[in-house]
This record gives sequence, C-alpha cells and structure tokens, in this order.
Amino acid sequence: MGINNLLLFSIFSVLDKKQKCTFERLVQECFSLFGDAFGFKTLPEWPDSRKLDRPLRTLRKNKLIAGDPKNFFSLTKTGKKSAEDIFKILSQKKLQI
Repeated sequence: MGINNLLLFSIFSVLDKKQKCTFERLVQECFSLFGDAFGFKTLPEWPDSRKLDRPLRTLRKNKLIAGDPKNFFSLTKTGKKSAEDIFKILSQKKLQI
C-alpha cells in the first residue's frame, strides 16, 4: 500500500477518534500505525515528518483532503470514501494473518 494511502488512512484514524488532525498529531498517528513507512532510515525509532510533505500536497491536489500544516486537516467526501476503502483492505489483511 502506498504512502499516500497510509497517510489518508492516518487522517481518517485521527478524525475517527474525534480529535483535531493537526500536523503534529498526524505525524504521531502515521508513525504509531506505520512506523516502518514513516520513520527515519538511519533512526527507525523516530518519526520523519518530511515524509508527509509531498504526499499531503498530492492528497490536497487530488481533492481528498483539505487543510494545511499550520491549522489542521480534514477529509473531503471523496477522501473519506477512499479512507474507508483502505480501512476495509487493512482489516482484511489483519484477518488473514
């Protein structure tokens, strides 16, 4: 699963917990859910927030999210539908393990 999908799911996860999806909260969620994808290569126990920059721009450009790092992020209707589809895929993978 690509980093854009993981990021979209992480936004969904934060919002599903009824929390504001600030940039800092999003970095925390991405790293706690998908540490291998969002950690530094040389220090994998630490989150690398730079890995969110380009994917966030892409998600915004594709109208899946709204917002910016200075405020908070939200999902568009299309983004929420995509995140729910990703959730289903991730849930199926957990069941197969």
